[in-house]
Amino acid sequence: MPTEAELKAQVSVLAERLEDPGVAVGVISGDEEHVACAGVTSVEDPLPVDEGTLFQIGSTGKTYTSTAILALVDDGKIDLDAPVRTYVPELKLKDEQVARDVTVLQLLNHTAGWDGDLFEDTGDGADALDKYVANMANIEQVTPLGATVSYNNASLGLAGLVLEKVTGKMYEQAVRELVLEPLGMSRSFFFAKETMTYRFANGHKRSQDGTIEITRPWDMGRYAAPMGGMLAASVRDQVAWARFHMGDGTAADGTRVLSEATLRRMQEPTAECPGNALGDAVGISWLIRDQDGLKVVAHGGDTVGQHSIFEMVPERTFAITSLTNCGPNGGEFNEQIVRWAFENYLGADMSDPEPLRLDDDALAPYVGRYETIAVIADISAADGVLMVEVTVRPEVLEQLHEEPDDEPPVPLGILPGDGDRYIVPDGPAKGMKGYFTRGPDRKIDGIHIGGRFATRAG
Repeated sequence: MPTEAELKAQVSVLAERLEDPGVAVGVISGDEEHVACAGVTSVEDPLPVDEGTLFQIGSTGKTYTSTAILALVDDGKIDLDAPVRTYVPELKLKDEQVARDVTVLQLLNHTAGWDGDLFEDTGDGADALDKYVANMANIEQVTPLGATVSYNNASLGLAGLVLEKVTGKMYEQAVRELVLEPLGMSRSFFFAKETMTYRFANGHKRSQDGTIEITRPWDMGRYAAPMGGMLAASVRDQVAWARFHMGDGTAADGTRVLSEATLRRMQEPTAECPGNALGDAVGISWLIRDQDGLKVVAHGGDTVGQHSIFEMVPERTFAITSLTNCGPNGGEFNEQIVRWAFENYLGADMSDPEPLRLDDDALAPYVGRYETIAVIADISAADGVLMVEVTVRPEVLEQLHEEPDDEPPVPLGILPGDGDRYIVPDGPAKGMKGYFTRGPDRKIDGIHIGGRFATRAG
């Protein structure tokens, strides 16, 4: 097993090579815990990153929303199989039958089927989630309720409102009382006014001249809290989160947060999605995959200029969390440090399957335009593989306070066997998987890309 010094060396070398301003990595291996930090919090006002530095953890925050809801399930206050209208009777969607039938569990396992990337800032008031959910009446139902897994931020926004309705408290306070305080996670905060009293990481982007600069504003707003757009945490608190979820549902001091049965249920498949970028299945928020015979329970997240990844192998009492404040290369750093850790701590085979090289005729059925509420994906064929160019819609960029980027097209290589599955064979997204779908006429009608289902538009 690597020493902490070897982890620190790997983190430093990788961060320097990828030009990441700052990173913090935590590893659990049995009874041992290793932490490695490198770089600075900001290129404008640099402070060294240490184990107490707060990074935005992004969508890993969805697991906090689910854990808080499940604490109420244990208390008999929420039923996962109950219709959401049991708790949010005012819920309105374009499809009235879906609004009537969608369950709490379907919010937490990404099977609700509506367009999931609704980013609309509804202010910082106590009614931010009420307003956000009211806006969901305008989003399209893309797939039938419960039919497929498609990553869904909007569903978690609605789940946050369920939490508010049941507890009578703002989402952030409910999560703090149900989860953070019992677990002693004193370096995890939702609001910038809390975070700014500690050392924290600024997000970064690549400027027009190629240099790395600060992203502004710092966070996404209250509407995004349940989906992970606000929570900031230290690497030590992320390690504590892993210890809890690999334990028996109690805090270190013996405080019962979840029943052991409920905690285990979170990590068992509730919806299958083999070949999806999310993994092979979704538990209750947790994303599950097989890696060389190991059951990996994972999540990750992206915010404005920051990236995180969080992966556990409970059967081996192993976990890794990686936090970065680099928008351009942070995701690649996280992917590479996870691969290194799995190979060196667990001896896992992290090699990817080899895609096919196909002629243009074989690739032609996949070529076209695919769309979601947030992005347009244009797919072409070149040199035996598909190339996808993703364009984020201008209104989404505005809501996320981001600018258009000039990222090159990403290659998609069709995998052997089932001809509709693909893998990214190289580049920053290397190893990401997905698949195309076919309609009743057997023609390609959509693609699962980045965990989302995009409908063919041309």
